[in-house]
Amino acid sequence: MIGYVTLGTNDMQRAGAFYDALLAELGASRVMEADGFIAWGSSPQGVALSVIRPYDGNPATVGNGVMVALAAESREAVERVYNKAMALGASDEGPVGPRGDTFFAGYFRDPDGNKLNIFYMGE
Repeated sequence: MIGYVTLGTNDMQRAGAFYDALLAELGASRVMEADGFIAWGSSPQGVALSVIRPYDGNPATVGNGVMVALAAESREAVERVYNKAMALGASDEGPVGPRGDTFFAGYFRDPDGNKLNIFYMGE
């Protein structure tokens, strides 16, 4: 059910070097990378751990930049789960839609403010 876990960082170079070495011990390597974002896993389609500069521009702290991502089996499932979250009182953190060529997602906060994402990787 969990697709990836995101941790905030204020120093992408330091975090990248740390997790490159640490996660290599578990057989993981970088599977995705962009400005301000690096993800590691055993395969591009598998469970991953990532680091990111917080989207809101504030410094990363424990919790800021942390997000639980839930994997879906289709774009339709992403829409269904996101809409259900909204119906249950979640707040929008980024509407459902494509983010890149093969990443489709919606972002929300639960009623306690915890950030989650529902995503699908594929065409």
